[in-house]
Amino acid sequence: MGPPAVTLLLGLWGITRENSMWRDEAATWEAAHRSTPEIWHLLGRIDVVHGLYYVFMHGVFTVFGDSLYSLRLPSVLAMACGTAVITLLGSRLAGRCTGLAAGLAFALLPAAQEYAQEGRPYALVTACVALACRLLVAAADSPRTSRWAAYGATVLMAALLNWFSLLVLFAHAGTIALARPPGATVLRWTCAACAAVTGTLPLVVASQAQQGQIAWIPPTGPSTLLGLAPTLLAGVLCAWLARSRTAGRVPGGDRLTLTALALPLLVLPPLLLVAVSAAHPVYQTRYILFSNIGLALLIGAACHALASRVRSSPCRTIGVVMVLAFLGLLPVQVSLRSASDRIDDVLSTAENVAAVREPGDAVLYIPAARRDTALVSPAAFTGADDVALVESPLGSGTLNGVEGTPQQIADAMLTARRIVLVTDDSASSPTTARDRIKQQVLKTHFIRCSERSERGRKVMVYQRRAG
Repeated sequence: MGPPAVTLLLGLWGITRENSMWRDEAATWEAAHRSTPEIWHLLGRIDVVHGLYYVFMHGVFTVFGDSLYSLRLPSVLAMACGTAVITLLGSRLAGRCTGLAAGLAFALLPAAQEYAQEGRPYALVTACVALACRLLVAAADSPRTSRWAAYGATVLMAALLNWFSLLVLFAHAGTIALARPPGATVLRWTCAACAAVTGTLPLVVASQAQQGQIAWIPPTGPSTLLGLAPTLLAGVLCAWLARSRTAGRVPGGDRLTLTALALPLLVLPPLLLVAVSAAHPVYQTRYILFSNIGLALLIGAACHALASRVRSSPCRTIGVVMVLAFLGLLPVQVSLRSASDRIDDVLSTAENVAAVREPGDAVLYIPAARRDTALVSPAAFTGADDVALVESPLGSGTLNGVEGTPQQIADAMLTARRIVLVTDDSASSPTTARDRIKQQVLKTHFIRCSERSERGRKVMVYQRRAG
């Protein structure tokens, strides 16, 4: 069975994740249900960086309907396509067995499996970057204008899905420096890279006005580097093990070696993002998910180098090793497909609200972003009065709507007999005046009657105090 088929099967296995959907996917779900003009209105306020992906998912939902399958299947297919390209890339650079091992290694990486089952753009970005790497190799080998144009267009597509993918250009600059191709090749790559950056600039500029939406990202510290170290060291070790196999070039005239392509791709994007985060915290592993392509290629080369020392067929030995790796990673793979693997679950929260809600109840959210559970599952909130809301998400061009002033919220709460509160399971101290007044009014004028905590969120029922 080929690596793309393995990726596809692993992606389909447990794709509903116990019928759960976490908060980031809820944003995709809500945005994709809007019309194109409504999505455009939304992007003027928030999430412009994901605009192309939201329009794409709007088309998917329009054609195939909305379900957890249609939400996640594009990511599964993208990751399978990315695996196919990685397999071809490894074969081109270091032989068929290396390509097979690299593809299977990528299919088994926990990060690849995780984001193959998420309704977010990161799997699509990874597939685009894999294709860009393959086009770079092809263009360096035979520098036709059409190949460089395809390379630049692919980098641009990845950047329009998430512009942090432009970090791949630093990795490819490192590859060019290591390979030392003719000056004409360097010039063509520079032109293609500049074209991709220029095409992305409007998106980058527009997203700068929305930096507040990533204000939650914590600063990087020594723990971030310690977390990166095992992966980077594993890649360097694999490069060392495969040095005899990747030092030369396979017949066909490739100017780039596997190590020259893979090692900068693995090392430079995460380290650069960490460095930027020292001043402006933006580091999230999913933003540089594509760097795992480099790791997979290096693992593939190392596996082939080690398997070549065994008397039996190297490809057969690689197959056995990958089966053992699958079995060894099985507990992690099972965990990735459980609802508890993500921060929270908006669907189970909606079920809990439906179980405790009574006619005439008011509903409240702390923070306001927890309104996403009602936007994804509105039927569970039928008849409930959202007392804090003064402008709907659609009307305001936001994901969560606009809430009233603290005084307006307090006055509206005091008209309710019962309030259903949706909040985080490990709720921290409120950070806004609106949330503080919500807690103050509940504490002063209401009594907590019940509480349900499940999958990262809490649903509590409050009854108005007598007198």
